[in-house]
Amino acid sequence: MIQVMLLLVGVIVMAGLGYAALAGPSTGKASTRRIQQIRYRHSESTAARVESQLKKAIAARKPVGYKVAGSGSRVEALAIRLDRTGKKWSLSQYAYASLGLGLAVALLVFLKSGAFLLSLGVGVLVGAGLPHLVVGKLIKKRINKFNAKFADAIELLVRGLRSGLPVTETLQVVAQEVDGPVGIEFKGIVDRIKVGRTMEEALQVTADRLGIPEFNFFCITLAIQRETGGNLAETLSNLADVLRKRSQMKLKIRAMSSESKASAMIVGALPFIVFGLIWWINPKYLSTFFTDERLIVIGLGGFTWMGIGVFIMSKMVSFEI
Repeated sequence: MIQVMLLLVGVIVMAGLGYAALAGPSTGKASTRRIQQIRYRHSESTAARVESQLKKAIAARKPVGYKVAGSGSRVEALAIRLDRTGKKWSLSQYAYASLGLGLAVALLVFLKSGAFLLSLGVGVLVGAGLPHLVVGKLIKKRINKFNAKFADAIELLVRGLRSGLPVTETLQVVAQEVDGPVGIEFKGIVDRIKVGRTMEEALQVTADRLGIPEFNFFCITLAIQRETGGNLAETLSNLADVLRKRSQMKLKIRAMSSESKASAMIVGALPFIVFGLIWWINPKYLSTFFTDERLIVIGLGGFTWMGIGVFIMSKMVSFEI
């Protein structure tokens, strides 16, 4: 009976997936979208016309062949991650560092335990995971530095625009006056404009490299203003105020969740730390743990469930705005 029920559930799930894949777009949603476009086109309301212009500007901002940076291959994504750190690291340097670290850790574990498979697994885990974590930390650190001064850079843009300077000149002023990642990225934008690229293309290249929501807001604001017109200085001033409030909210969330994060880190790391200390002090006490098949299966199961628990706790204390 259980097998029949499982078979029925599998058939129903497969039928649902097949229907979702082959049904195509919803005719009801398409008709609603066409009616909404007609209403925007023929409406006499100013708000409806402005909304229609905004939709057209956002839709026309990216070319048809646009794709997310790093979506082509894993090598391209890794190169973009290394570039976001702000360091002059190449793919070959990253590969050699990962390989050397993995071999060193595997050799130490093998000399201590004599278990080849365990040494190989720990070496692969450390060699692949630790450099990835280090790169992620460096990216996060650089993003925090960028966001810390990005609102000030926008305020400098606002003052330049209100004094009568064009947008390209104010971008160059920001590149010269603001230090850190903000000045470096704006200098790259100015250099791309000087070699013949449009401002939208130069901003989009930097936005793809950085992958920061705050900078994407800035690019969208400039693109919409160029399409619809208006007071750019006032728009950027409002954007700077929004970014400052967003940064304050992040700091408030970080302060409120710091206790939970510390508890999750302690609870998740304590079993592994205790196991490692006991194994390092008295290897014979845990020697059968690497030779007895039953203990190996139990250990792998416990490691898996502990990993799932740590992952769930990390998601519970992580907040994004």
